[in-house]
Amino acid sequence: MQQLLNIAMQRPDDLVLTLEYVDSKGCKTKRVVSPIRFLSRDRFLGLCLSRCEPRQFYISRCSNGRLKPAADYVMPVPMASAG
Repeated sequence: MQQLLNIAMQRPDDLVLTLEYVDSKGCKTKRVVSPIRFLSRDRFLGLCLSRCEPRQFYISRCSNGRLKPAADYVMPVPMASAG
């Protein structure tokens, strides 16, 4: 996940990251995120295209990350349950 975040942060106009995220209550959702910067070794700040606002993400709660062309997404992106 760290490598994908680094790539997306270096190319913010071109790439977004799709991922599954588990929140503090255990709810798993699919998100589209434009990573902004690392806040610490285990957290990053990203623009959540579903919530249309910056959000803090714990890297350990992220899975199934994939880089996608940013041009394929327009806010707001529907946030789906991941199962």
